[in-house]
Amino acid sequence: MDYKDYYAVLGVPRTASDKEIKKAFRKLAREHHPDVKGGDAAAERRFKEVNEANAVLSDPDKRALYDRLGNDWEAYARAGAGAGAGTGARAGAAGGANPFGGAAGFGGPGGNVRYEFHTTDDAGFSDFFNAFFAGASEPVEGPGRGRRPTGGATFEDILAGMGLGAAGATTSPAGGRDGRPGTTTRPTRLPTAEATAEVTLEEAYHGTSRLVDVEGKRLEVTIPRGADTGTRIRLTGKAPGGGDLYVVVRQRPDLTFKRRGADLERELPLTLEEALLGAQVKVRTPKGRVALTIPAGTQPGRVFRLTGQGMPRFRADGYGDLYAKARVILPSDLSEEAREAAGTFLKLTNQPEPTTRES
Repeated sequence: MDYKDYYAVLGVPRTASDKEIKKAFRKLAREHHPDVKGGDAAAERRFKEVNEANAVLSDPDKRALYDRLGNDWEAYARAGAGAGAGTGARAGAAGGANPFGGAAGFGGPGGNVRYEFHTTDDAGFSDFFNAFFAGASEPVEGPGRGRRPTGGATFEDILAGMGLGAAGATTSPAGGRDGRPGTTTRPTRLPTAEATAEVTLEEAYHGTSRLVDVEGKRLEVTIPRGADTGTRIRLTGKAPGGGDLYVVVRQRPDLTFKRRGADLERELPLTLEEALLGAQVKVRTPKGRVALTIPAGTQPGRVFRLTGQGMPRFRADGYGDLYAKARVILPSDLSEEAREAAGTFLKLTNQPEPTTRES
């Protein structure tokens, strides 16, 4: 019997979501329903194929098994999955695999149309379905074994018997650890190693490379732009012993900018004149200098947001923002003339009384 590509039957990719599978099934079931086609034999066969594909792909356990074995289904059947086929799998099809709920029909568009379609046991799922999923459609619980077919052997046992084994495992032809046929042995986990790479904020902004020393072996590692303290970069198979090497990034503190993820913060020094009368000032960012308009009467502590002037987002598009906090620099060591002028100015100014002085 030929391998059935259930994804092709429903016309969806192998990465299709449950919602996409359900949508494709409903569309095809409505299109090929025998009552809609008026007794068309080809439509009836197509309808059965669509129902069968949905029965597998809409069930997480069946879909996982189907995706896992793929074209190895014949080996699976030879290993014992075919035993007990017919009753369990066919019982699921008897009476019609109803795509939209109800015992034997489904509602059409608008909810005011009803189609009836009845099948017999002979019109159940295909031999491929029965061979592939025999005993697997009625899972039961076994102590320490999890879900298993009603035949008594787990899927892992069947896989081991056909030489496939679990993901990442191998099967000994003469038996496993205790000499029993079909016992799987898992590969030994290779040791991993860790190293640290220090970078400046500028290097983190543009990306850089570092040489790290691992047990006397020097390796060059690329630090992607936007990397931050705690970013882990994996070098597959580069650890001593063949495991993976993890390089942890640590960014050194910067004198100007304080980093919070992709956003940056900095102080913005202003003169008394700039804060009182307003001005246009140049602000340094990692990208370069940008012009910022300071409104008249800017209070110390006011924060200006410069959109997109922060750090590049790590392995993503766009940039964070830069937040500049105003810090007014007052003149000191006033001359006598300047003190008199300041006094005159303050007498002419309606200065609000601080409300937090006594708090």
